[in-house]
Amino acid sequence: MIDTASELIVPARRAFLSGTSKVALSAAAVLLLAGKDSLAQSMGGPMAADVGILNVALGLEYEAINAYQLGAQSGLLQKPVLDVAVKFQGDHKGHRDALIATIEKMGGKPVEEKKLDDYAKVLKADTLKSQADVLDLAARLEIGATNAYLGVIPTLKDAQLAKVAARLAADETMHWTVLNSALSRSLPSDALPFGA
Repeated sequence: MIDTASELIVPARRAFLSGTSKVALSAAAVLLLAGKDSLAQSMGGPMAADVGILNVALGLEYEAINAYQLGAQSGLLQKPVLDVAVKFQGDHKGHRDALIATIEKMGGKPVEEKKLDDYAKVLKADTLKSQADVLDLAARLEIGATNAYLGVIPTLKDAQLAKVAARLAADETMHWTVLNSALSRSLPSDALPFGA
């Protein structure tokens, strides 16, 4: 079992999750993510910084996709849990596809996915010895993604734009909740446990 989530987080991800990167998505980038292309184009403005932020988010989605793949291939997941893991992997593939399309619409180049073996090393897949280990890893990645998406909401001035970021965070929160339930963990004892 891996002791801390910080062991899994690469420096760029750590900055993105902690908010120390001091960057936020523009309204145009969030509109593109929401499929509002014409409205986004009318806003104009430079989007290079947004492409960088979206590429960090894309990297997080690649990591989640590959973590679920490693879990599925491990032989450690029992049938009902394996089905849920495959479903969650599909959700992350949907997030990936939306991010790639948005980055390309912005004229950017999406960061490329690494090889599965690279993710296995970063995520220390060789330490996964049980279904609980796989679920624990996935839960830690899901809470990291939740907090990352929640981190962009305060920078948005428009309620509709904040809604898009909140929907992504809600997806990740749902995954985290299901995984924690499967691990028979209690609900958080404090109010407002997400986004801190």
